[in-house]
Amino acid sequence: MTFPRSPHPTVPAPAPAPRLIATDLDGTLLRDDKSVSERTVAALASAERAGIEVFFVTGRPARWMDVVADHVHGHGMAICANGAAVVDLHAGGTFLEVRPLERSVALEVVRALRAAAPGAAFAVELTTGIHYEPDYPPFFLDPGATVATAEKLLFEETPGASAPVLKLLAQHRELDPDAFLALSRQAAGHLASFTRSSPTALVEISALGVSKASTLALCCAQRGIAAEEVVAFGDMPNDIEMLSWAGRSYAMGNAHPDVLAAASGHTAGNNEDGVAVVIERLVAEATGAAGS
Repeated sequence: MTFPRSPHPTVPAPAPAPRLIATDLDGTLLRDDKSVSERTVAALASAERAGIEVFFVTGRPARWMDVVADHVHGHGMAICANGAAVVDLHAGGTFLEVRPLERSVALEVVRALRAAAPGAAFAVELTTGIHYEPDYPPFFLDPGATVATAEKLLFEETPGASAPVLKLLAQHRELDPDAFLALSRQAAGHLASFTRSSPTALVEISALGVSKASTLALCCAQRGIAAEEVVAFGDMPNDIEMLSWAGRSYAMGNAHPDVLAAASGHTAGNNEDGVAVVIERLVAEATGAAGS
């Protein structure tokens, strides 16, 4: 049996013009030497001139944002610690919003992971800095850190009086990175959000429901920007939710296989200015449409 052709075939609607670019930093916007290339600097500036806001969305803490602080235009805001904090880089990394992990929940996570993955070592990222256990790889950028067991680091004599916990980090010297993440989620995924961004077995733990995507969605809602108007870039599992949420998303050429599968598009690697390649095209499309 044959059916007559419709006289008005359906044509896919064009993608909305981008209003916001959300980009990860390490392994994405930054080259492997942690620099921002001149081409990328120029692309970011051109996006802002075209009326497209740029948000840096990273697992880094606010105190490690100096590498890109000069390249934030307009609003000056960045999303740090995998969505646990929104900061103002124009004001030296001042916290505008914090979505903390409750210390009592962090302690439950520590107990669960010690049982599920013996040998795990922990660090606690606070709004005031990072502190870690003796067996945790030291942070040379944070010489003032306290070294003690996670239980001591998370203890409060007066509940709620200490600095908010942004992230709990768990590191394992023997397990495969993806296997450690899966094991951690199985053991304590009902308590908190688990992800990873390091090539080593390092799991990053935030409050339940906190992610790059959820905080970006809140920031966009405040600006009246829909997910369809967002273009996102990333390379590691902590970017997957953000890439899935955004209307258009790009995995870097150097991305984790799960990220490549989650993104709607692919671009060149971070050392080949993959973010700039896409931004240049977006800006050309935006300026061309404005001039037509």
